[in-house]
Amino acid sequence: MQRTDSQAAVTALGAVAPITSHAAAAPRASAQSAMLRIVKYILMDILRNKIVLGYTLFLLAVTFGLFNLSDNPAKGLISLLNILLIFTPLVSLVFSTIYFYNSYEFIELLAAQPLRRSVILWSQYLGLGIALSLATGVGVGVPLLIWSGLGGTGLLLLFITIVLSWVFVAIALLASVMTRDKAKGIGVALLLWFYFSLLYDAIVLLLMFSFNDYPLEKAMLALVSLNPIDLGRVIMLLQMDVSALMGYTGAIFREFLGTIWGMVYAGAILCCWIAIPLSLSFYIFKRKDF
Repeated sequence: MQRTDSQAAVTALGAVAPITSHAAAAPRASAQSAMLRIVKYILMDILRNKIVLGYTLFLLAVTFGLFNLSDNPAKGLISLLNILLIFTPLVSLVFSTIYFYNSYEFIELLAAQPLRRSVILWSQYLGLGIALSLATGVGVGVPLLIWSGLGGTGLLLLFITIVLSWVFVAIALLASVMTRDKAKGIGVALLLWFYFSLLYDAIVLLLMFSFNDYPLEKAMLALVSLNPIDLGRVIMLLQMDVSALMGYTGAIFREFLGTIWGMVYAGAILCCWIAIPLSLSFYIFKRKDF
């Protein structure tokens, strides 16, 4: 992971300083201009990172490989879904956490400028989110365009993957601002990935086996909302018309999430998974002592 160079940070701050000097005349325009310049600097810094390039090439290789191995594009899409729902949150969490800690000197320099803390954190979030979205768009979107027969289902998979990238970047920022210790922050990020990807499903299965005498189908609608990865998986399975494999629970999901209001609900929940961690991150970051 490339560490932010202090001299480059000073150069970037030099570009921000002329903007902030006119903050009294136009504070909102000044903050937006400063944010755009910082986001551009962060984005260029991330896109030069070999990890992001490797991530993009990995997605390209996996996507092309899965579609070439199967004569049925739908089977390749299901296999790709399972890989992306595990790998995308992991990369988004770990890379964002490490990049935040490696950029700590740059963040301290920005905090010393006449900039609001919210502008600094928004710049970090937007830079990371845009960079990972571009990597996903190239690594997954290009093969999906070639297999154009997938239609809207392929586009939905790409959209869900990008949304999950933004969700877990927000969660990574929350894990990063909670502690100054880099090892502890990375450990929290890995534990969160382990919980959302593996442990949560085990807990849900345990509840289903423990209370199998009770009707839990409707309760599953609430439980699936507590995990953005599971919510994305259910949306994709419903779109691919394989909900019958999920039994009566699948019928409940289709009855609710298969409607327009159900999709609005799912979209609102995913937005909450972005908004809540970001709000907590801003609250902690504004009170952080540098």
